[in-house]
Amino acid sequence: MDSQTETQTHAGELDGFPVAAKSLLSERRLHTLKQGDMFGVFDQTGDILYGDGIADGLYFHDTRYLSGLSMSLQGTRPILLSSTVRENNVMLSVDLTNTDIDGPDGRHMNHDLLHVRRSRFLWNRVCYERVEIRNFDVEPRTALLDIRFLADFADLFEARGSTRPRRGTMAAPEVGEAEVKLSYDGLDDRRRTTMLRFWPPPAELTAQHATFRFDLPPGQRVLIHYEIECDPTERHEAQPNRRFLSGAVEARRALRLSSSRAAAIATSNEIFNEAIRRCICDIYMLLTDKKTGPYPYAGVPWFSTAFGRDALITAMLTLWLDPEIARGVLAYLARHQAHTEDPIADAEPGKILHEVRHGEMAELGEVPFRHYYGSIDSTPLFVMLAGQYLERTGDVALMTTIWPNIERAVEWIDRYGDRDGDGFVEYGRRNKDGLINQGWKDSYDSIFHADGTLAEGPIALCEVQAYVYAARRAAATIGRRLGRTAYADRQDQLADALRVAFNDRFWIEELGTYALALDGHKKPCRVRSSNAGHILLTDIATPDRVPRLVAGLMHRSSFSGWGIRTIPEGEARYNPMAYHNGSVWPHDNALIGLGFARHGYRDEAERLFRGMFDAAFHTDLRRLPELFCGFTRNRAEGPVRYPVACSPQAWAAATLPALVQSVLGLSFDPTAVAVHFQRPRLPDFLEQMTLYNLEVGGDKVTVRLVRVEDEVAINVVQRTQSIQVQITN
Repeated sequence: MDSQTETQTHAGELDGFPVAAKSLLSERRLHTLKQGDMFGVFDQTGDILYGDGIADGLYFHDTRYLSGLSMSLQGTRPILLSSTVRENNVMLSVDLTNTDIDGPDGRHMNHDLLHVRRSRFLWNRVCYERVEIRNFDVEPRTALLDIRFLADFADLFEARGSTRPRRGTMAAPEVGEAEVKLSYDGLDDRRRTTMLRFWPPPAELTAQHATFRFDLPPGQRVLIHYEIECDPTERHEAQPNRRFLSGAVEARRALRLSSSRAAAIATSNEIFNEAIRRCICDIYMLLTDKKTGPYPYAGVPWFSTAFGRDALITAMLTLWLDPEIARGVLAYLARHQAHTEDPIADAEPGKILHEVRHGEMAELGEVPFRHYYGSIDSTPLFVMLAGQYLERTGDVALMTTIWPNIERAVEWIDRYGDRDGDGFVEYGRRNKDGLINQGWKDSYDSIFHADGTLAEGPIALCEVQAYVYAARRAAATIGRRLGRTAYADRQDQLADALRVAFNDRFWIEELGTYALALDGHKKPCRVRSSNAGHILLTDIATPDRVPRLVAGLMHRSSFSGWGIRTIPEGEARYNPMAYHNGSVWPHDNALIGLGFARHGYRDEAERLFRGMFDAAFHTDLRRLPELFCGFTRNRAEGPVRYPVACSPQAWAAATLPALVQSVLGLSFDPTAVAVHFQRPRLPDFLEQMTLYNLEVGGDKVTVRLVRVEDEVAINVVQRTQSIQVQITN
């Protein structure tokens, strides 16, 4: 892999299918929209640029249905005034104006006389756009607008830089009075179609562009509507202008209804309010409705599909906020649990899904991601989330439904996860093209020894053993609720044995932390890492070792000022610009923050909260990205951006809500119908916080928290009759 042109791969991507660094997301400051299985990547003007190394486009089911879109006014590219994605993530709004140029009528036109506003949104496989042109001159003007378009139907992996020896064929375009149909016949025997419809009918329409010409009196405006539909299934009687209005109403209503399930957060800090509203809107934009319920897609643009690990962690981080997300994730992953051995897909009976792809390359097996199971942690995380969901909701009915899946997942841990019978769960790819590393840090060089030598498999990651420990405890708890007492006792015994073995084999006394991993020879990787922080989500660490572990994570070599680095400064492969070897990942810090809170380290959790909020303050739209570089924080400067970080990213969006939970010590008791705060804290940037509609068993309560010096006073604002609020100091 050429380090000058390639970055390390994201969780879920093969080393052979990287994101091209020449397509820099951060440098170009792109806009993204996502709804259902469609997403779009647009430049600041709303155009879709096309060229080598540019992956802009309108995508549906991992295929680029529109690869080029450009708009010219009076024959030239208009001047950008402003552009933004509105706070609710539904609408992209772009303001433009004309340059100094001779108009189509031959008269010279000064700049800033014609104003153009583009309004765009996605809904039900259609990209809708309204273009408004207004004449601010004192004289009549002729407006000439040209919209050019192109559809290459590239597979998402092609768009990201992969090459293919063969492709399908483009069908002959079909051009009508006000519509154009562009189609592609893939090697998978499937036709993919992009339909463009315009209103009013253009003055000229071809398979490449639509031209409109209007005479505008002073102060008057004209509206142009067009829509881009992927794989149309029916003929629409309504014109695009009517469908724009009805679609916009439906899109806003759907997002408002889904996000209304979540508890709402309002504080005395308006900038924090902006950041937390962006988090909530991003989470619900990334949710995709499946037959099994809502499912958070991992991120836009490269990971807008179902990932197992990402969704499980997102569901954990948002469990207090909206348990329905966890319910949907558990149901979907149970339905797609592996039933047979398939080395190509790294699948074994009981294993939980890693990734699903729907594009042509996946369908043909050119990439192994159609249904891919190369994740060592998705299976224990599935059981772990099931236990947390039961603890949060008391929903025994769902546990009864997915109990066979839980049993199969635990059986996978015993039979396939522990490859050599030593009690630890290891990974090693069975497909030579599969992921080399199968934890969340899946770059080829992310697991290594103290001298920088890469670890050879099978590899047992430290955090995975903690997940397995928590999974066995969860299986025991669920089993007892379902009357499986003997099974529960057995899982508790295995968890106890794992705890002893883990502390014996993984603890590195001279480092004051747990080894990153054990390699295939059972040699520990004596490397400090953020992975060890995930151990604190459970009780697998002995109490005497927790203080040293926490101190190491918050040491200046590890804590950058924005967050905890994946690998601290001083380790052999430390690089603050590396994907997994020195960068800062928000979700990583959220999980560690919950671990800090679990073990009573509220000051440390508060520092993480502060760092992540400050990072959001310096980021476009107050949106935490997938990751940022791990350089030490400098005064009056924001975090250094990572060039191909996805934004929005589901587990990054869930970070601030999870850190709210950690500093408040917030938990729920469905049996007592109670909301519990244990030693709640508010950081110095928050004087007050109100949590609206905290839900337990159908009952709801709204509480206001006020910081009084080092204490927090809690007042119940509104509640249903039976719900209780409990505070422990």
